[in-house]
Amino acid sequence: MRAWNGESNMMRTRKTCRVVVVTLIVLAACLVCAGAERLDRGLIAVPREDGSVFLSWRLLARDSDETRFSLVRREGSGDDIVLTTLPYRLTNFVDKGVWGSGGVARRYELRVHPAGDAAVTETAYATIKQDSRPYFRIPLAGDYDFQKVGIGDLTGDGALEFLIKQPNFNTDPYQQPGYWKPSTTTYKIEAYRLDGTLLWRHDMGWSIEAGIWYSPWVVYDIDGDGKAEVYCKAGEGDPRDEKGLVQTGPEWLVKLDGETGRIVAKTDWLSRDGYPSYNYYCRNFLAVAYLDGKTPSIIMQRGTYNLIKTQAMDKEFKTLWYWDSTQEQRRYAGQGSHGLITADVTGDGRDELVIGAAVLDGRGKGLWSLEMGHPDICYVGDIDPSNPGLEIYYGFESRQKTDGMCVVDAKTGRKLWGHKEPTFHLHGQGMAAEVLAEHPGMEVLAGERDYPKRWLYSATGELIEANGELPLSPRPLWWDDDPQKEVLFGRTIRKWNGPTLGTVEGRAIAVMDCLGDHREEIVTSLPGELRIYTTTIPSQQRRLCLLEDRQYRLGVVAQTMGYYYPAQLGK
Repeated sequence: MRAWNGESNMMRTRKTCRVVVVTLIVLAACLVCAGAERLDRGLIAVPREDGSVFLSWRLLARDSDETRFSLVRREGSGDDIVLTTLPYRLTNFVDKGVWGSGGVARRYELRVHPAGDAAVTETAYATIKQDSRPYFRIPLAGDYDFQKVGIGDLTGDGALEFLIKQPNFNTDPYQQPGYWKPSTTTYKIEAYRLDGTLLWRHDMGWSIEAGIWYSPWVVYDIDGDGKAEVYCKAGEGDPRDEKGLVQTGPEWLVKLDGETGRIVAKTDWLSRDGYPSYNYYCRNFLAVAYLDGKTPSIIMQRGTYNLIKTQAMDKEFKTLWYWDSTQEQRRYAGQGSHGLITADVTGDGRDELVIGAAVLDGRGKGLWSLEMGHPDICYVGDIDPSNPGLEIYYGFESRQKTDGMCVVDAKTGRKLWGHKEPTFHLHGQGMAAEVLAEHPGMEVLAGERDYPKRWLYSATGELIEANGELPLSPRPLWWDDDPQKEVLFGRTIRKWNGPTLGTVEGRAIAVMDCLGDHREEIVTSLPGELRIYTTTIPSQQRRLCLLEDRQYRLGVVAQTMGYYYPAQLGK
């Protein structure tokens, strides 16, 4: 918890808490993904250091204000013990009951009371042993690390499966020493249940070089059958030349059945034609967007630094529209970022595509372009609450005399403020997150790649800190019970300027709300193992599961490729 210094700070913090809690509930309720997965309760039981057990579960968009919960515990063959009394509004609970002898397992039953009375319409279960670890572990089918992780309900039972792309090898199309190198193996996409069951493995083959820009993939239920599919780039055979480059051969977008991994459909990928060189055409992305506000579409994109091609398709791979930057008098060329973000930036209920320093509308037309070149850093969210709608925060790799880091209005591209010093190569993922209670809205961070220069600004452009020791890519997350995010620095979870709240093992791959209540989990990779760390700090807030927010959910979808950008809530 933040140390409060004085009555004024306490009052300000309490005011912020009230505003944020209400906002989270309202936003998630308004922006539920139409046709998205029907999630189960995600009930988890995790040991705490004091010997108690922390339980948490999801509040879902289908729940009403009257929905209440109760918990029942059974240890071994003993009697059921009711732990809660109705009404219980929260989505977490600490069981401080003393363990019996013999180390037998405890079984918890969550009961859902939609009308707030004794009537039960839904149950969920979780099991824990006295010697359970304070994290969830999925053993992998080999002693390897993985590079990316995705989630989706592959079987239609409401439970999320975890998908990885392995191994953790990367090459870059930029053909300079230390960047491109020949692939030593092929990428494999693997699907696991939380209990460690391997469902299937898809080998992407030698036609897909082992680098993040060659191998886009996403997990989502686009065809609307209640089960997520996997979409990924594919080729045929082994078209590598004598150096190991793939410059020829057919290219496909394929659809994999979520339950089996079997290829069930394919269509042509965007062509290599029109690009000046290998470095430019080997930059590929996928995304999911609700272009009409109702049904999901699959989006594929090619190009970042020069020509950009984008194509939107429906569930049958029928083209809805095609766009490329030559249609916009080159104002949009070279504006791409290291990700493709979908968000409703106009506030009309339909998603637009933030391709970088430019935005396309849902009809495949250019909405606006900054014409500033390529940004390494790109975040879309409610950064500045004093500005109506959403904002976009940029940090540019391309040299800028001014505004190399800036915040713009997402609907119009109008600059709200910018960094006034020249910048040379702002690098990494930066950060956009509310980490300091004393500054309304999100704080934004950027830093130079080659110089020890780092800047932390408020949402309105106030310089908070200029410190060359600040990290280039901290990972913010909701971990405790206040409205501010905590930050994962390396393997340590702590307040921005405060105490340490926990540690993790392994290499952090993603932060996302994939289990339990409205806080976020940390997914890490260790040799032969996927780990999921979750908070055990009680919360007094009743908030919807973050995956019920459309922009957040689609932000999680996009974390399987490109640079890592934490998912942001919509407006």
